[in-house]
Amino acid sequence: MSPQAVPIRDDMIRLGQFLKLAGLADTGNEARDLVADGEVRVNGQVETRRGRQLGRGDVVSVASPQGERSAVVA
Repeated sequence: MSPQAVPIRDDMIRLGQFLKLAGLADTGNEARDLVADGEVRVNGQVETRRGRQLGRGDVVSVASPQGERSAVVA
């Protein structure tokens, strides 16, 4: 399954904000917990910084009990 494309307004967006925008996390607290628990990957690498800057083309994946969900910054 290919990642969904999620458009952003500016050139960059923080990881925590993108997780919520893409629907990969429902709240900021959930986004924080996912990142802190090592459940988030950016371009295939585990990312533990919620403030990580993302640009267009970056792929964000979240591991969940239902399987991995992904979104690409567009």
